[in-house]
Amino acid sequence: MLDLTYDAPAPKVIPGATGDWELVIGMEVHAQVRSNAKLFSGASTEFGAEPNSHVSFMDAAMPGMLPVINEFCVEQAVRTGLGLRAEINLKSAFDRKNYFYPDLPKGYQTSQLYHPLVGEGEVLVDMGPGLARRVRIERIHVEEDAGKSIHDMDPAMSFVDLNRTGVALMEIVSRPDIRGPEEAAAYIAKLRQIMRYLGTCEGNMQSGNLRADVNVSVCRPGDYERYQDSQDFAHLGTRCEIKNMNSMRFIQQAIEYEARRQIGILEDGGKVTQETRLYNPDKGETRSMRGKEEAHDYRYFPCPDLLPLEIEQGWVDAIRDSLPELPDAKKARFVTDYGVTEYDAGVLTAEVENAAFFEAVAEGRDGKQAANWVINELFGRLNKEGLGIGESPVSAAQLGGVLDLIAEDAISGKIAKELFEILWEEGGDPAEIVEARGMKQVTDTAAIEAAVDEIIAANPAQVEKAKENPKLVGWFVGQVMKATGGKANPKAVNQIVAQKLGQ
Repeated sequence: MLDLTYDAPAPKVIPGATGDWELVIGMEVHAQVRSNAKLFSGASTEFGAEPNSHVSFMDAAMPGMLPVINEFCVEQAVRTGLGLRAEINLKSAFDRKNYFYPDLPKGYQTSQLYHPLVGEGEVLVDMGPGLARRVRIERIHVEEDAGKSIHDMDPAMSFVDLNRTGVALMEIVSRPDIRGPEEAAAYIAKLRQIMRYLGTCEGNMQSGNLRADVNVSVCRPGDYERYQDSQDFAHLGTRCEIKNMNSMRFIQQAIEYEARRQIGILEDGGKVTQETRLYNPDKGETRSMRGKEEAHDYRYFPCPDLLPLEIEQGWVDAIRDSLPELPDAKKARFVTDYGVTEYDAGVLTAEVENAAFFEAVAEGRDGKQAANWVINELFGRLNKEGLGIGESPVSAAQLGGVLDLIAEDAISGKIAKELFEILWEEGGDPAEIVEARGMKQVTDTAAIEAAVDEIIAANPAQVEKAKENPKLVGWFVGQVMKATGGKANPKAVNQIVAQKLGQ
């Protein structure tokens, strides 16, 4: 838990013709389990392979094939549940979700409806310094993915790729606690961050590794607070589900459009129909896909091929003991141990690799200075070049070496930036580069005093102005730094200039 005090942000209010409206949003996030093999077969989960090249007899529903559960996938789901501070059910069971589609060769999907592996948990969604939304997790159930139908390769035919068939998914179902489009995107980002820290999901939305179904409804101000903990959801509005969203930007756009669509219907005296909709990013609108299915529409029944899944508390405890430090705890520690701001701690802990890089740079050094260099110089350059932290030409050891030279007064901040550029382009040892290229700053006060005297002697008019306006002292400092190629110690220059001008 964070040792910081948070307040819940205000819900988004949308003005309508008959008064204000508020959003109520719940999400069902499908996260692909990070595993080399599928949930019920040993087929590979590698992304981007040739179509239908990672399909076992089990995945293809060949007669007589029986599922064998992948224990590692179960462990990953338990690990995720623990990371979300959720209850782990020691006994769970699989059910068959029956529907027919070309990319579902068995005619059913093996899932968990009645007895999920993971129960209630929570996520603290950061919405800015001092603001966070607590989103309750209702359940996490484990299920297998379907295949993929391809409709754009031929004008008259569709094709089926079964590579994804049987890949393990965690469906993370939230309560309707999200109150705006930005919060919805932040919730997805926080889930992704936690799972990447845990190593349970890659979180790549572009490859379908993480996708969400977004349930949107609207209500009058105050209704959510009155009815959020009851089962009387009618007061929270009829919800519509926006299916298969794989972009945080599109999620926000779809919620905005869908909310205004529902408000328009209600203010015209109509009723919102519960249904499943799709978002068209080109048109910026949602469209009806089908009437919203209920559980009975899928004819769920217990899977006869799989026994109830029973796990031991000791096994769960061992997984709990192996959990890494999670983002909220790491963020709080960075604020306490390194003295960085809450905002900077959030930037540094956004990705587990970034946090590790920062800690390597900051070890034994000034934490605030390390954070400034990592965030502004390194991250700024990586973003500009489109690189990840693992592709950085400047290592943590090299950047730490730059900070050591600054701390020793061997180089100034200006020279340090020049040194960083050399390291980025050419590599090498920072101390050796500074020595070989004569980049050490001048700390000899006699040499600096001589440079100051020369600048003062050459600019008598400026001297008179500086005596009347102390702010002009900075002009002399700049001239001295220019004359010394930026190598003079800035602190010494300021002191000597002020002394010479009687400041």
